[in-house]
Amino acid sequence: MNQLFKNKVLMITGGTGSFGNAVLKRFLETDIKEIRIFSRDELKQDNMRHEYQAKYPDTFYKLKFYIGDVRDIKSIKNAMHGVDFIFHAAALKQVPSCEFFPIEAVKTNVLGTENVLTAAIECGVKRVVCLSTDKAAYPVNAMGTSKAMMEKVIVAKSRTVDPDKTSIMCTRYGNVLASRGSVVPLFINQIKEGNDLTVTDPTMTRFVMTLEEAVDLVLFAFEHGESGDIFVQKAPACTIGVLAQAVRELFNADNEIKIIGIRHGEKMYETLLTNEECANAIDMGDFYRVPADKRDLNYDKYFTKGNVERDVLTEFNSNNTELMTLEQVKNKLLEVVLVKSEVESWGGK
Repeated sequence: MNQLFKNKVLMITGGTGSFGNAVLKRFLETDIKEIRIFSRDELKQDNMRHEYQAKYPDTFYKLKFYIGDVRDIKSIKNAMHGVDFIFHAAALKQVPSCEFFPIEAVKTNVLGTENVLTAAIECGVKRVVCLSTDKAAYPVNAMGTSKAMMEKVIVAKSRTVDPDKTSIMCTRYGNVLASRGSVVPLFINQIKEGNDLTVTDPTMTRFVMTLEEAVDLVLFAFEHGESGDIFVQKAPACTIGVLAQAVRELFNADNEIKIIGIRHGEKMYETLLTNEECANAIDMGDFYRVPADKRDLNYDKYFTKGNVERDVLTEFNSNNTELMTLEQVKNKLLEVVLVKSEVESWGGK
C-alpha cells in the first residue's frame, strides 16, 4: 500500500482530528513526499506542529499546515496545488449540536464536501476518499441527514467526472473508540473524577472500531475502490451498557452507572448498510463494497431490460451483527493506545 503513496502529496481535510493524527502516525515515516493538514483551527494546528516536531524530528519536514475552511472553496484551492490524493475528514460530527444547528451541518458536511470535490476535480487530484458515518443510513438526525446528502453529492460527482482523472470513493463507519468527543474518554474522565458513568440507554447498540481500523478502511477503499463506491467494514457491535462496564472493570472502578436517557437525535441501533444497498453490495472479505448506480435518467430503456436478481444479504445493523461480550470489549479497548496508557497510569489491569 505504501508504494502507492511513494513521492506523492496527500491532503487531509479536518486533519487535526483523531483520524488525521492516526494517518500521520501511519505515514509520516514512509516514503510519502508530503502530507498537508487543512483545517480552520490554528491552535490545534500549532499543538500538532509542536507534537510531531518532537516525535518525528527526521521526517517532520514532510508535514505542512494550511489554515482554511471547507466552506470556502478559495481557501481549499489555495492548499490544493500539487496534491495527488485527498482524505476528506472535515465534518461536524456531534449529533446533539447538529440537531440544534442543522444549517451549520449542511454548510460543512454537504456544501463543504461539494467544495472539496469541485476543487479536487479542477486541480487534477487523482483520488479522493471521503469519510462518512453509519448515521447516514436511514438517518433520523440532522448529522446523519447531512452525511447522507454528502454521500449523494459524492456519488453524483463520480458520475460527471472522468475516473481516470479524478476518482472519488466514500467510506462509512461506526463509532471509533476513544476518538475525540466520543463516549470512552468521557467514561474515563468520569472515573477519574469519581463521578457516575452516564449512559443514555444500556441496551443501545453501536458498531465499534479502533482508529487503526478506520485508517485501514480508508486505505482499502483507496486501493480497491472505483469512482462512486461506498465501503463499510464488517464491524462488530456492543451495547452501551457493556461498553461502560468494560471501561469500569479495566480501571477496577466502583463508580455507579447512571442512566440518563436518549439524547436529541439518537437511535437505539445504527445501520452500516441499508436493505436497499444490500441488494447490490459486494462481499470483499472484511469489507462490503456498494457500487454506485451508474444508470442515467433515461429510465424508459430499463423497462424491458434489467437485473432482477438480488443479493441475499439484508440490512447490516448493530443489532444483527456480532455482539461482543464484556471480555471482547475489554480486549478491544486495550488495543486503543489512549485507553491502554490511561489504564496503566491508573494502575488497572
